Amino acid sequence: MKLSQFKALLDRVSQLTFVQPDGRFVPSHFHITEAGLTTKHFIDCGGTVRTEKTIGFQLWTANDFDHRLDPQKLKSIISVAKPLFGDEDLDIEIEYQTETIGRYGLEFKDNHFILTVKQTDCLAKDQCGIPPQKTKVKLSDLQSVESNNCTPGGGCC
Repeated sequence: MKLSQFKALLDRVSQLTFVQPDGRFVPSHFHITEAGLTTKHFIDCGGTVRTEKTIGFQLWTANDFDHRLDPQKLKSIISVAKPLFGDEDLDIEIEYQTETIGRYGLEFKDNHFILTVKQTDCLAKDQCGIPPQKTKVKLSDLQSVESNNCTPGGGCC
């Protein structure tokens, strides 16, 4: 989800609820302890230099069970962080700790923000010798138009 989408959704919801990929809710007394621009500058295994930028929010829970962050307060946090974000409409990444610190994508469904799993990937498969994935095709889909119109003596059989 892009920052612009996130801000628009904050105007539509009355409370902030985040759901982990396993369906558990992030406790409602979470804090946003960081809001920032994350820049990853790296070389992939094929030797290409790359830069990835995301806007990151760190969710954290403490023992202050009466704490509730509302959507407008989060919008004000985003506003304060705008000098870091610049004018780019970047993807949002949520950092949240369960067994270890996890970094998640973000979607919205049924008035909840859904933390989505992220996957690693090779960005230079053509350089690493990794063959492209073959697409599975049903044999019934391979019948040509001509074979369906085949008539005796027509030379198609």
